[in-house]
Amino acid sequence: MNRNVIKNILAAVGVLFISIIALIVILSYALSGKGIVMSDKVAVVKIDGVITDSFEVSDKLREYGERDDVKAVIIRIESPGGAVGPSQELYSGIKRLAKKKRVVASMGAIAASGGYYAAVAADKIVANPGTITGSIGVLVEFINASELLAKIGLQGYVVKSGKFKDIGSPFRKMEADETQYMQNVINDVNSQFVKAVAGGRKLKVEDVEKIADGRVFTGAQAKEQGLIDQLGDLDDAIDLGARLAGIKGKPNVIYPDKKGPGILKLVLGDSAQTALADIFSGLRVMYLASSPVGK
Repeated sequence: MNRNVIKNILAAVGVLFISIIALIVILSYALSGKGIVMSDKVAVVKIDGVITDSFEVSDKLREYGERDDVKAVIIRIESPGGAVGPSQELYSGIKRLAKKKRVVASMGAIAASGGYYAAVAADKIVANPGTITGSIGVLVEFINASELLAKIGLQGYVVKSGKFKDIGSPFRKMEADETQYMQNVINDVNSQFVKAVAGGRKLKVEDVEKIADGRVFTGAQAKEQGLIDQLGDLDDAIDLGARLAGIKGKPNVIYPDKKGPGILKLVLGDSAQTALADIFSGLRVMYLASSPVGK
């Protein structure tokens, strides 16, 4: 075999090898949803645990809003609520996404207070009959440890620039005007919640106000109140999202990556983690469920 034949064979093998590698890269890029659109997809985004930050979920909402292959997004909620700011950011992010895609909220075991706030931004809401939801309301909690500190011989001191700067301090009781001041703040934040629910669910504000006292509902009760659209599980929500988006047949679903809990959450759990965060971050006004099941 002469040298030219060997060169031609090697060149052909090289071209074939490069072609195969290029094909693998193109297919991987396309199937990831970032390149060529292979099929219409339904993406699932999860809101999990006490809501203390919205960055990760908001980032996913933006990503799926920009992807041409994603036609519908399911917001899977397993949350009793959380801090007001992050809950409102999730609501705003879902509202923006709903202008581009069909969005369905799917409620798991619990989707209450701030979790429900986020849900009302979706086009439709699906809940299990036994899902705990609702808890439309706001709370802020303080600890008065002055008597305990006195018993062990400790006394706290505060230097402040204004009368209300140390409101809720554990070193003393709250004054009547401080309580009224905080009540006004809570009422304003609660009004924002009520208006969001009324707008998202197409209900009258006065009708929402009647049940905006912190009570929670089962999924079945929530449907009777007009707080959700239908009863069903995650698969039902995915099917609904696909139908709303006009996807024919069984949809291709993008599920969230499985992640282990952070070390703080693993050791302390959600409630203790949030309580510890409160100690270091000061006053936190919360959309957080803490009520028995209401009628």
